[in-house]
Amino acid sequence: MWVVMQRLAELWTINKKRPLTEDEMKEMEQCLEANAKRAWKLATLENLSLVASMTNDMEWQHEICAEIEKLEKAH
Repeated sequence: MWVVMQRLAELWTINKKRPLTEDEMKEMEQCLEANAKRAWKLATLENLSLVASMTNDMEWQHEICAEIEKLEKAH
């Protein structure tokens, strides 16, 4: 699991038992922002892959798929 998501789950669990400290809240916001950016980038790449497929541009699609794999391995 991506380390950011692990920390987010940890903070969420802590928050179920007690209110988060100010520092923990900032960290949770940072985790949420990182997750949103990663999700947006992945969605963009998947849409570009679809366009490449629809236009039969196999070279471009392979490049995009390589970027998707790289992003997924970075977790």
